[in-house]
Amino acid sequence: SPAKNQYTYYSKDKCQTQFSPYSTFKIVSTLIGLNNGVLHSKDTIMGYDGTHYPVDAWNDNLTLEDAFKSSCIWYFRKVIDTVGIDQVQNELNTLQYGNRDISEWEGSGCNPLPELNGFWLDSSLKISPKAQVDILNNIFNNKTQFSTESIETLKNIMQTESSIGCNLYGKTGTGASSGNAWYVGLFEKDNFTYYFAIYLDDDSKENISGSDAKEIAEKIIEKYYLK
Repeated sequence: SPAKNQYTYYSKDKCQTQFSPYSTFKIVSTLIGLNNGVLHSKDTIMGYDGTHYPVDAWNDNLTLEDAFKSSCIWYFRKVIDTVGIDQVQNELNTLQYGNRDISEWEGSGCNPLPELNGFWLDSSLKISPKAQVDILNNIFNNKTQFSTESIETLKNIMQTESSIGCNLYGKTGTGASSGNAWYVGLFEKDNFTYYFAIYLDDDSKENISGSDAKEIAEKIIEKYYLK
């Protein structure tokens, strides 16, 4: 809560431990793409090459908004590759994003196709839940290198359908192996904004996904903030 200058933790040590950001990195990828002229609006198309991907929604000429909401890896791989390694490194250094390590540029090979891998997917780049919250707070309070227009575009595509009584914005992330998932974002209630990061790390459970993290976030928000 920036208004109260207050953090609330569950498992504080883990909240300060760095993990792969997985697809939550698409938040920053979007801003980097917009900041460097690779993306221009929520309608920017990166060019589908006809490859058949395992997620049906990816098999099309997607807009930025479509790609963000379907968490399309190949789309954001193209964005990052077009920006280039040196500029991506500069952007992450300026943003102070996690460990800023993009040394495994091509990724760890956790997915079968090269365009479905990257340094943000079970690879060199890592960030803690607390840092995710701090990055979001800085972005949406105009404390970063990104323009107001770019931030508004990001916020527009982050808006999420929810049954709870607030404006909810977020991005899921799911690990290639079972047991790891994220949901990070913000919600607005009564003219106050709160930033959050849910990270799930439970190898004993199969098929944990970002959707599970989102469900937990919604329950916490509803129980403790929407009374």
